[in-house]
This record gives sequence, structure tokens and C-alpha cells, in this order.
Amino acid sequence: MDGTLTHAIHDFDAIRDQLGLPEGKPILESLADLPGDEAAEIRAQLDALEYRIADDASAQPGADELLSTLRDAGASVGILTRNGKGIAFATLDACQLRHHFEDDAVISRDCCAPKPDGAGVTLLLNRWQTPPTTAVMVGDYLFDLEAGRNAGVSTVHLAVDGNFAWPEMSDVRVKSLMELVEMTHHHA
Repeated sequence: MDGTLTHAIHDFDAIRDQLGLPEGKPILESLADLPGDEAAEIRAQLDALEYRIADDASAQPGADELLSTLRDAGASVGILTRNGKGIAFATLDACQLRHHFEDDAVISRDCCAPKPDGAGVTLLLNRWQTPPTTAVMVGDYLFDLEAGRNAGVSTVHLAVDGNFAWPEMSDVRVKSLMELVEMTHHHA
């Protein structure tokens, strides 16, 4: 979702700094290392920060077209986010993309192990009764690609700056969602 369907606006270094978490380590993993009370307090602060960021979210060019094209072709679409579920819905609302997703097709850190674990992808595939060989994970970061690989699905790396940092983890590389729209039309 963030950085794929939406413009990437999270400054994770600033968030870590605000929450007093160590530099260079993913936020959720740092929280998992803390004692329960301390983790709960910081998690509440993180949620508040992320709700504020969600309000400022805007759709990536081509997001609505891609989702409409996929749904018109009969594809199931879902989201796997390291964000909380309520925050994911707030982000989708701000971007006017929420109508594309069934509530139970938005998989968050609240309901299963976060990316790079493939559990969320597998959960969606099971709900849709879809084999991994027919599914695709699209993302803008290594954790997205690793989650797709870990679940046995094809991976698409979206890098709007053209910096495809993990070519060994992606099957397809695009600089825009509109490129995916074009590919979808060719395969339809």
C-alpha cells in the first residue's frame, strides 16, 4: 500500500527518532524486542503518528486504473501492509481507493506476522482459494518482494526512481503503475 498504491511519504528515520527506537532496524522488529508495557506505549505512539500520515496520503498515479483493470478482469485484489488495519483503511480513504478492497482483503500487522514473512500473502490466497502460481505481489521495498517470494508468488518491484535495488527478488520491474496497467491489457 504505502509507496506502491500511494506516494511514499513515511520518513522511517524520523519516526524511529520520535519513538526513541534504534537507527537502522525496522520499527516492528524493534518493538518486538521490547518488554510488553514499553512496547504497548510506543505502539500507541506509532499508531497516532501513522494516522496523521494516513490523512496526508495520496494515490500513486495509475493506482485507480490498475485496480479497476484488475477487478474488471475478474482478479482478486488485496493489501498486505506492515501498518495497522484501521490506519490502512484511513490511508485508502484518503486516496479514494478503499472501494476496490473487501475488508477482509486488507491484511495488516494486526492479524498476522508482518512482511517479509509470507503469512499474509498465504492468508489471502487461502481466502481466495487461489494457488500461488496464479498470484502476483507488487511492492516498492525489499520486504514486499521477500514476502511474495516466501509465499511462492511472482513479484513485481515498483521503483518510481528507477533504482531496482533487489533484481534477484523480482520477476518484473516497473517505474509506474501505468506500466502494469499496460501489461495487464496485453495479457487480458
